[in-house]
Amino acid sequence: MNIALIRWPAEAERLLRLREDRVPRLLLVDEAAPPPVVDDEFEDWVRLPAPRQDLRARVEGLSRRAAAAGRRRPKIDEHGVVRFNGAHTAVPPVEARLAEKLIASFGTVVGRDRLSEAGWPGGHANRNALDVHVLRLRRRLAEVGLSIRTVRSRGYLLEPSV
Repeated sequence: MNIALIRWPAEAERLLRLREDRVPRLLLVDEAAPPPVVDDEFEDWVRLPAPRQDLRARVEGLSRRAAAAGRRRPKIDEHGVVRFNGAHTAVPPVEARLAEKLIASFGTVVGRDRLSEAGWPGGHANRNALDVHVLRLRRRLAEVGLSIRTVRSRGYLLEPSV
């Protein structure tokens, strides 16, 4: 598994893009910089200068965690069947397009505009239509152990049900 090495804080902008794309990343923290707060299984950090064996251990651990997390990610096939943790449910076309966008960004917030564009290519749904379809999708995905949380003023977040 490829692990992106990021100089912190110098490459903070690049880090945001990699987080969005769910790329596993190791932050190489400058000696004088405060340590970053990490709450993502796809991210770890080490302060420089670091011995080569410490870097290798961090990369290997991150690689294992990211591989395990990839196995726990939901999947959707071309027929609109969502699979997660051995369970599955079929979703209709509009909801399948919404599910695809949420699954691609699993564990991160998807803005209402991006979700609307995914559900209705070439046009935008009104706010009510999006809310209704998200509600229906929420009910279907609950059957397989997934939940869609509303993140106020930002969008929606797909995550495992608690």
